[in-house]
Amino acid sequence: MSAQGSSALVRFFGFPATLVHGDTLVLDRWLWLRPRLPRVMPGSARLLDVGCGSGAFTIGAALRGYSALGLSWDLRNIDVAVHRAALCHASTASFEVQDVRRLEDRPDLAGQFDVVTCCEVIEHILDDRKLMRDMSRCLKHGGTLLLTTPYSGYRPITRGDAGPFSQIEDGWHVRKGYTHAELAALCAEAGLDTVEMEFCSGFASQKITWLMRSAEDVHQLLGWALVLPLRPLPPLIDPWLSPLLRWPAYSVTLVARKA
Repeated sequence: MSAQGSSALVRFFGFPATLVHGDTLVLDRWLWLRPRLPRVMPGSARLLDVGCGSGAFTIGAALRGYSALGLSWDLRNIDVAVHRAALCHASTASFEVQDVRRLEDRPDLAGQFDVVTCCEVIEHILDDRKLMRDMSRCLKHGGTLLLTTPYSGYRPITRGDAGPFSQIEDGWHVRKGYTHAELAALCAEAGLDTVEMEFCSGFASQKITWLMRSAEDVHQLLGWALVLPLRPLPPLIDPWLSPLLRWPAYSVTLVARKA
């Protein structure tokens, strides 16, 4: 669906529409993030969304009271995010164009944030160690990193998920994903203590994603129309269906804290 069409949905349905207009796995990530972003008094905590895309999680955090700053290299994404934040009355959400590979260029961000979120970004970055260190640098002492990224053991949803993966940072994944142990090692090197590791996006979510991608090969609107009625199902059935089928999750999740 086009940015204009999805923003029209946001106009009518508010913030929930930002979670269901495109990538079918975005809702899973928000359902993981939300309980780890407790509501706060407006403006009492600051959050940095590294690689914010079109702003759904930045807006969601702002609606929970955070002064939330979303960073993206893509000016078009930033324009869409600003527009959607206004539609959602997320007055404490702001957005800036910033290459997240060069956070060292922003000394004003160092030690300023209670929470940093980074969802499905690190797998696009060649120097993942540097990104992790830079995100740690942006956190206050005791601050929390919330991160999701593909699991290296996932089953490919469609052919592109099987690789080959890019050798340059051209927008596609530069690696298949991570294990929990690999993320823990990155955290330790960056001065972050691992608090919690889980998974998200199980069998039902992945199969709905397959359906949408396949239908979009015919027409983008066909994929969206087929999948929209199915969106409520994965949160209801994946917690028991994925373990029953022993189906690997698509993403790993990480909570880490700056000592």
